[in-house]
Amino acid sequence: MRFFSIASGSSGNCIYTGTDTTHLIVDAGISGKKIEAGLNTAGVTSKDLNGILVTHEHRDHICGLGVMARRYGIPMYATADTIDFIIDNEPAGKIDRSLFNVVKADEEFEVGDITVTPISISHDAVDPVAYKMKSAGKSVGVITDLGVYDDYIISRLKGMDILLIEANHDVRMLETGRYPYPLKQRILGKKGHLSNESSGQLLTRLLHDKLKTVILGHLSKENNYERLAYETVRLEISMGETPYKEDDFPIYVAGRDCPSQVFTA
Repeated sequence: MRFFSIASGSSGNCIYTGTDTTHLIVDAGISGKKIEAGLNTAGVTSKDLNGILVTHEHRDHICGLGVMARRYGIPMYATADTIDFIIDNEPAGKIDRSLFNVVKADEEFEVGDITVTPISISHDAVDPVAYKMKSAGKSVGVITDLGVYDDYIISRLKGMDILLIEANHDVRMLETGRYPYPLKQRILGKKGHLSNESSGQLLTRLLHDKLKTVILGHLSKENNYERLAYETVRLEISMGETPYKEDDFPIYVAGRDCPSQVFTA
């Protein structure tokens, strides 16, 4: 399986995963033009896409969804409540409901030769999910936009070959920053976003011998920066109750608005 981030941040998200015959993106939170340009860096086009996996209805995850739907007629996958919100409120413009396929947490479905499993997450959306994808014995996971993690999350994400995990903010930067108090409380809350520290603590629970690549994603433009997220997560691993060390696994930080390198599981 191939995997890379086209964009991952508080202003837009789109992640690619695919095989030789099946091509998927998780979310379409950037323009169709940027999605196409990102795909092209790996020799893929929007016309090649077999599906768009939608995590939730916030604009930084769906603002390009309508364009992709109307232009290419790509099948889309989301929970029933998420679909209803997108259709009823049109945050991405008009989309033909027939393009949507309903998914449920923990119920696997197939898109080509990729098996997809939605994972329920805690976020301030109507019914948000993360996704893990597997094919030919390899698996990748994308989990962002969750305020807290628990044993359920850990059990669903164990054994990944490649994992993109949220490291949204530095708590001190957020607390002393310019965001209004209610927004700060939302981000810090149980339905908000994972901090750098929480990301590292979750990652410590997921490390295993066959994990090939860790990618930190969904960094806040205002309350984080790449080096800080990277070093904080590494510190949490070094301090955690785990036999692994921070240098045992390659850790990358996904760019907010530029494609990452292509990773292979």
